[in-house]
Amino acid sequence: MQQGSDCLPLSHLGPCGSETFPLPQKHEVTSPRASAGASRMRQTVIFYLSFLLGLALSLASLVCVCVWSARWRGGFAWDGSALQFNWHPVLMVAGLVVLYGNGAVLYRVPLTWGQNKLPWKLLHAALMLLALVLSVVGLCAVFGFHNAKGTPNLYSLHSWIGITATALFAMQWVAGLAVFLLPWSPTSLRKLLKPVHVWLGGSILSLSIAACISGINEKLFFVLKGSTEAQTYAALPPEALLANSLGALIVAFGLVVFLILSNQKWQRPDSRPEELAYTPLLQEENE
Repeated sequence: MQQGSDCLPLSHLGPCGSETFPLPQKHEVTSPRASAGASRMRQTVIFYLSFLLGLALSLASLVCVCVWSARWRGGFAWDGSALQFNWHPVLMVAGLVVLYGNGAVLYRVPLTWGQNKLPWKLLHAALMLLALVLSVVGLCAVFGFHNAKGTPNLYSLHSWIGITATALFAMQWVAGLAVFLLPWSPTSLRKLLKPVHVWLGGSILSLSIAACISGINEKLFFVLKGSTEAQTYAALPPEALLANSLGALIVAFGLVVFLILSNQKWQRPDSRPEELAYTPLLQEENE
């Protein structure tokens, strides 16, 4: 008899015939719910960073226009002088840009989701009404200045764009009040006008930004045409640098607002296309 090992040389058998099996490999399994939660958290963080950036840009724009009017243009008054005109850029930037833009993104704030929509509807309407009032007062300031000086009104492209933006804004606010807040509008009408309301809101902001940029440029051409080269707009004196920076801040703020409004993931859940059922003011108390 041959001398050899008493163990069979099979690969799946261990020493002395004991059977071995490969150790199970560990696989990390991520649940769809956890993955969705992480994605939602990431989107929320990005939203708030964008929202805070827009808020900072809008406040910086307001500070710049106030400093420009107070320091380089002499301050404020309501007496038909150039000091009355200084209210015009401040009120138009505050109304048509700062309040309007921040009011437009109010429904996108995740803090408002899952809550009764009525307080946020009222806040949205109040912010827009305040923006409209400031814009109208700003127009009164420039019309009063022009009338006191015998200057024609509404002759420039800037004035055409600005008056169009304000008129559309007034119509938009009245239509929004009648259709989305008061109880007599049918659901079918609200569904029909919701996309129009959203599109027109973005168009008004675009017109407002265009009016502000053209107005800043027009004002600088009027006031920076001094007798010396150092006083002209082309020499970029400190006033021109500040006013140009104001225009850049307004454009940047508008871009952030459009970024927020165009992101479908940042829409309020009950405002997405598949859930367009708006509830008017007097039917929302129980939501």
